[in-house]
Amino acid sequence: MNFSPRRPPGGGPLIMGILNVTPDSFSDGGMWTDPETAVRHAVEMVGQGASVIDVGAESTRPGSEPVSAEEELRRLRPVVRRLASELDIPVSVDTMKAEVAEECISLGAEIINDVNGLRGPGMAEVCASSGVYAVIMHMPGGMGSVHAGEMGDGFAEDIRSSLENLASSAMDAGVRRDRIILDPGIGFGKSMEQNLWILDHSSYFSCGFPVLSASSRKRVVAWAYPDTDIDVASADAASRAAESGADMVRVHNVAATAAALDRNLSR
Repeated sequence: MNFSPRRPPGGGPLIMGILNVTPDSFSDGGMWTDPETAVRHAVEMVGQGASVIDVGAESTRPGSEPVSAEEELRRLRPVVRRLASELDIPVSVDTMKAEVAEECISLGAEIINDVNGLRGPGMAEVCASSGVYAVIMHMPGGMGSVHAGEMGDGFAEDIRSSLENLASSAMDAGVRRDRIILDPGIGFGKSMEQNLWILDHSSYFSCGFPVLSASSRKRVVAWAYPDTDIDVASADAASRAAESGADMVRVHNVAATAAALDRNLSR
């Protein structure tokens, strides 16, 4: 499969379509828990312009409960297996657990999207040995405390430094440099103003790697675009990320995002 996480010269960012197969996602929990329905939705997103499908089976919303690896895999297996065999674009799995990543890779996943930045036991090694792409996201602390506070002054430099260190640790574990994608972690331990600054300065966090921006349907979008449909607002936020240098945008509504990005490019 000919895939590059970098946006093409003169083109817009790649679109990563979100497929939540968890019953308690913050925005669409329960909608895609049936494997057949999930696969149909993924195929629909590909037709609308998605270049990657990101499948997640554990919510990371504030107040969410951890899910065991066994339950996460029970939700993921039938969907990842089908998508990997039926789609001609990469399947990404959103997980923090090495054992979940390893089995999903064996089923055909080509990207591991880890909100914990490959910090979990064995995760970097799994990504290294398999040669998959790895999304390294920034969050201060761990999942148990990330939503309890906000970063202080100098947050942008702190995020960039942390991402550089996480990328360096991943490469020390054997992850290839050209397989690393960085995500500055909008919505994880940052204030609304900080999240918005990150959205408008995507390239600041590149450190020489492709950048993923993930703001879709998050509270910062509702805060920045009051009295606006959340998908319309999310599409506009994705366009702002594109203007600031994001290589990829992770979104729930692919059609609305593709249309907004096309309008942006044609201006």
